[in-house]
Amino acid sequence: MSEVLKKRSALLACLWLLCLFPNFVLAAISVLDDAGNTITLPAPAKRIISLSPHVTELIFAAGAGDKIVGAVNYSDYPAAAKLIPRVGDNRQLDIERIIAMKPDLLVVWMHGAFERQLEPLRQSGIPYFFSEPHSLENIPETLIKLGSLFGTEKVAGAAALEFRQELAQLRSRYQTRDTVRTFYQVWGKPIFTLNDKNIVSDVIRTCGGENIFGRLPTDAPSVSTEAVLKENPELIISGDSQNQGQSGIVQWKGYGNLLAVKNHNLLALDGDQLNRAGPRIILGAKAVCSAMEAARNKRPANNEIKANTKAGAK
Repeated sequence: MSEVLKKRSALLACLWLLCLFPNFVLAAISVLDDAGNTITLPAPAKRIISLSPHVTELIFAAGAGDKIVGAVNYSDYPAAAKLIPRVGDNRQLDIERIIAMKPDLLVVWMHGAFERQLEPLRQSGIPYFFSEPHSLENIPETLIKLGSLFGTEKVAGAAALEFRQELAQLRSRYQTRDTVRTFYQVWGKPIFTLNDKNIVSDVIRTCGGENIFGRLPTDAPSVSTEAVLKENPELIISGDSQNQGQSGIVQWKGYGNLLAVKNHNLLALDGDQLNRAGPRIILGAKAVCSAMEAARNKRPANNEIKANTKAGAK
């Protein structure tokens, strides 16, 4: 049979199926990303490139880790992610390599450095999904959306349900507890923290805490030692990295009048469990909630805590 006859036969078969099953339609997949853009794919994505470590974790959790053909540096969780070919890092992407890999979907993180680099990718016509969860509830929502884009709805749905159940338990137990004024340190020298636009602040709120620098206008502000001492937090959390020489907590131990130091409310965490807006953040949230509860249990009296907070650490 010639190629022309084969194509004609295939077309007739399709027409026959449509006549027999008039409601059978191959529907496109459409979801809304975190930038408010509608992403539409004609079929589930099979060749995905992840342009952020937290995105890589989300894709694996959604059941499509085996469909990732490229990822940025520091995409190191789960272990299988370390074997994925690299296409650059958070600062510089290898645009030519990305296009040569012929992905049918990019999942990217929104930040200023990427805007210029994404332009040639936009012009190439490759669909892209922006991911930047600002709240814990955004994570299961993202898993559901990614599951739709990848055709892995069952796995993604199960992961989303588990996350929501664990989150609900934390909120039920801790969210209405007495407030613990908390300082979260991303980096120690210079001192960087995060404001309330970041998902870390939602973790703190979930545990019944308050981010002492949450109202600052900058997303990731640099603050002075004096500013931290003035705010006199009851709990200090340091998000440490694996290649860090020593924990960022160490620099505060010399300030004995600081309430968090005096009451031994110092928590060093794997920063990836809080700074990455992926499913593992629930582990970081559990640790934060436990640390806040321990801080509450150490209070001699509410009036003394309030007095110390107002006075500040001198």
